[in-house]
Amino acid sequence: MSGPLYAGVDVGSAATKTVVVDADGRPQARDVRRSGADLVAASAASLEAALRAAGADRGRVARLFATGFGRSVVAGADETRTEIACHARGAWQHARRAITVIDVGGQDNKVIELDANGRQLGFRMNRKCAAGTGAFLEEIAHRLDVELGELQRLARAAARRDVRIGSYCTVFAATEVLSRIREGASLPELAYAAFESVAQRVLETGRVAPESDVVLTGGVAEHCPILAEILGGKLGRTPIVPPEAQSVGALGAALFAWESRSAGGAGAGA
Repeated sequence: MSGPLYAGVDVGSAATKTVVVDADGRPQARDVRRSGADLVAASAASLEAALRAAGADRGRVARLFATGFGRSVVAGADETRTEIACHARGAWQHARRAITVIDVGGQDNKVIELDANGRQLGFRMNRKCAAGTGAFLEEIAHRLDVELGELQRLARAAARRDVRIGSYCTVFAATEVLSRIREGASLPELAYAAFESVAQRVLETGRVAPESDVVLTGGVAEHCPILAEILGGKLGRTPIVPPEAQSVGALGAALFAWESRSAGGAGAGA
């Protein structure tokens, strides 16, 4: 493959994601890694790894856009875009119709309404601690002394599904888990309750129109399909989970970079 490439780097609080698209806007490679404490290093390493996977180097990148919590630290970025804009753009690329985007991130969740042309009609973000986020699930997994990846397997094994974790605050929720254990709740039941709590908090963030298709994005959506199933039960329809849902924001940033090519020039690879 030859020609210019366009890249998007999404530096999140928990993970850094990069997507590289070609001159036709088609994804060629991605990278996902933990952000850690050094966001500059994480973003540089993620971009390098994605380019290596695409069989290219930095000189082939015509335009680079950054997004996410740490977007200001991405070295060499031509422009930045908000997380809302990039998740909307990336999700619409998969659906291409009026949708409601629900992104469950590491520290927040977002509900974004788009019309049939991908224009934003409105959005809401959670404002209550880390309830309804990946951080909430990590804390519950820690409290149950299991790996985060084990939480979904446990949840599927729940014999009953009426155990509730109602606290908004993640710290209080961890204490609430102890109370449920004393009441006799099993690990699978508590694991299911954690996902049910995330789904409930997400839906409290913003109203989802009854007629709207829902696109679910973020790392939790990609790695824990049970969340989509629980949300689907609450909404009365199954959410769409795009392939590589964790990097939808990075895809949106890469597509913005690609769409800016006429203004930014063709770059070194043209």
